[in-house]
Amino acid sequence: MFTRETMEKQQTWFYVATLFIGAAIGLGNAEWGSALHYTVSPVLAILLYSMFAQIPFLQLKQSWSNVRFIGAVLTANFIIVPVVVWLLTWLFPQSPAVLIGVYLVLLTPCIDYVIVFTQLGRGNEKLMLAVTPILFVVQMVLLPVYLWLMTGKEAAELMRVGPFAEAFLFLIVIPLLLAILTQVLSRGKAGGEQLMNATAWLPVPMMALALVVVVASQIGKVYTDFAIVVNVIPIYIAFLIVMPFLSRLVALLFRLDIGAGRALIFSSATRNSLVVLPLAFALPGEWATIAAAAIVTQTIVELAGELIYIRLVPSFFMRDT
Repeated sequence: MFTRETMEKQQTWFYVATLFIGAAIGLGNAEWGSALHYTVSPVLAILLYSMFAQIPFLQLKQSWSNVRFIGAVLTANFIIVPVVVWLLTWLFPQSPAVLIGVYLVLLTPCIDYVIVFTQLGRGNEKLMLAVTPILFVVQMVLLPVYLWLMTGKEAAELMRVGPFAEAFLFLIVIPLLLAILTQVLSRGKAGGEQLMNATAWLPVPMMALALVVVVASQIGKVYTDFAIVVNVIPIYIAFLIVMPFLSRLVALLFRLDIGAGRALIFSSATRNSLVVLPLAFALPGEWATIAAAAIVTQTIVELAGELIYIRLVPSFFMRDT
């Protein structure tokens, strides 16, 4: 019998399969790929709702009070990561349009499937769930600052305020409020438990669907601009190699336990590719195409890296004591 537990244990391979399915759709039928572009944001919104619905908001007081973990996550993501990204883009120079895509995706920590991989890597996923709203708000505030510092005022001005506000409202605020409302209305009701159990089935298939529509709608751009974006792959690989070592040092500095330390590694190394895509689309003309291709390339590299992470993080970087 196919159960939710079985699905969750095998979800990594579902995601790998959906990458191939998305690529086959996008490369096999360009019109379908272009049409799926309009489904990206709605699918992401439903995905985030399904994930937020699993957060026991009334029981997260202990996680929110973990000041050391919050401090470590903010330090790794908003102090260490920007320095690493700047050094990597200095070592591997890129065109301005590619750089915008690289900065968009690498300077923004993941707030969705990082929770899945943290759990698979035997980290404390409840802590990750608790800090996701903080991470999103801070990255939306600091990203324009980082873009201005790293690319100059002219390039930073290409990022309009509207898409940031729209992404925050439709991808975070509304799904979050709907998830809380679902929990409140379900509490103490006869069918409440059944409703919450139904929402618990959503995250894995919605994540798979999100990967299909994102890859299918963008893989054509990656293929067309492959000669440009292939040069950015060393940056993404180097980032995945360096961040676990630096994150472990931050975990030691903040005296995190094993589960929190693993969560920190996944948070600092996993990026916000799916959510920043709408921001890349807001760029003018060819910039949007190239930046989006760079972001999708990062997603493909990162998912391959996560399959290695879920084994190495608990067995090498943060072993049980």
